[in-house]
Amino acid sequence: MSDFLIDEELLAAIDMGSNSFHLAIARVDHGEVKKVASMSEKVQLAAGLDENKILSEAAQQRGLACLARFVGRLSSVQANRLRVVATNALRQAKNGHEFIQRAAEILPKPIEIIAGREEARLIYLGVSHTMANGGRRLVVDIGGGSTEFIIGEEFEPIHTESMQMGCVAYTKAFFSDGQISQKAFDKAVTAACKEISGMANTYKEAGWDTVVGSSGTIKACRQICVNMGWSNDKEQLTREGLEKLKDKLLKYKHVSDMEFDGLKEDRRAVLPAGVAILYAVFEVLGIEHLVYSDGALREGVMYDLLGRFQHEDIRDRSVHALMGRYNADVKQAERVVQTAQRLFDQVEQPLNLSSEDGDLLRRAAYLHEIGLAISHSGYHRHGAYLVQHSDIPGFSQIDQNHLSHLVAHHRRKLRQDSKLDVQKVGGQKLAHLCLLLRLAVLLNHSRSDQMLPAIELQVLNDQQWQLKVSGDTKQWPLLVADLHDEQVQFRHWDIELSIQSEQFDD
Repeated sequence: MSDFLIDEELLAAIDMGSNSFHLAIARVDHGEVKKVASMSEKVQLAAGLDENKILSEAAQQRGLACLARFVGRLSSVQANRLRVVATNALRQAKNGHEFIQRAAEILPKPIEIIAGREEARLIYLGVSHTMANGGRRLVVDIGGGSTEFIIGEEFEPIHTESMQMGCVAYTKAFFSDGQISQKAFDKAVTAACKEISGMANTYKEAGWDTVVGSSGTIKACRQICVNMGWSNDKEQLTREGLEKLKDKLLKYKHVSDMEFDGLKEDRRAVLPAGVAILYAVFEVLGIEHLVYSDGALREGVMYDLLGRFQHEDIRDRSVHALMGRYNADVKQAERVVQTAQRLFDQVEQPLNLSSEDGDLLRRAAYLHEIGLAISHSGYHRHGAYLVQHSDIPGFSQIDQNHLSHLVAHHRRKLRQDSKLDVQKVGGQKLAHLCLLLRLAVLLNHSRSDQMLPAIELQVLNDQQWQLKVSGDTKQWPLLVADLHDEQVQFRHWDIELSIQSEQFDD
């Protein structure tokens, strides 16, 4: 694990939204994240998605140029104190990996594509840390490609949902030519109502004390209402004010005709779609007024990053929750974790592994048997599927993909083509972690607390590993047989595993 952050050290987050890209830089001041610099650009990545979900070259170039400008502001931020997250547009893009590879040449850290519910969790974290009032909150965040709904108390979300509707996506669907009409607006509202209705009863039953809105669409709508005198005395966005905004909007024939106090030019094209979505939210959930919060995804990302440095990593809580959900054998998992850690410590330097690699191996060791909840036959494949496709708070899609490969390859035969698959996803490091987990699991096949022989793993060169087993191996005949079989599997992945002991020497 990383050392504690000290006050005055910098954190940064890049939020690659479907409409806008945001950069936030902050200092840690007595456990609080204090923003010191920010940049925002309308990239409209979602506008570059065609009907086949292919991201256009023009949209990619806009995004890459923006990221290059952001990087110019990050010289004082250490790479391990930066996170780069991408949301709905890159979740949808079938060629998103192409953009990610090109961005990797610019950014000091890889892009994390986060799932919708993970985006919702981080948004709630950002909002809850920037609001003084307590009680139960309903948080609504209308983005460019998706809208997130969260109910939570204090800093903990209770319900999280991500809906496939956003101001850029709805602009393409209903207002693509810039024309404004009652018919188009009603279609947009109806579409949004259909999306929201599926979760409305659950949210209404949970209830809330306060409704909070975040991000650009709600900020713009509230600011217009405040400037036009349509908000209440607390400058909240009210149902009445939203009605007046809608009525005024529908008097215009084209987005270029709109005149609203406080409307920024870069928000003009997507305002009708944003108002339609917000109108549907108020209608379906019966909202009378909401307050606006400056906290959003990027603030949540930084607080989440701060938690990782302060040993409050949500990913570890999520792993243990997943173990509990699938009734994993905790004692056996701990045995494998301890063995995996010993092996990792012995080869960390020669294999050029990092502490993040060690965390990944540890979490995979905890989760390697969760597939037993489905079936013993092929449980490693079941476990890999669960890890890949579950909503796991704190993990990006890439993180879950890496974990999935580790769980999938911890037992049974290894094939040459599967090594290529692993390397494509996580490079040679991930392949090495798979082999370390296999050894850790193998060494604990007895599922016993009996003391294992002393094990020393050495990396002799790129293709040769040596495992030294101290003590009388006649006490562990099955272990010796398993190690002999494992040599064959290692060869399939181009590693020659030699085993040295008094009774077993090759």
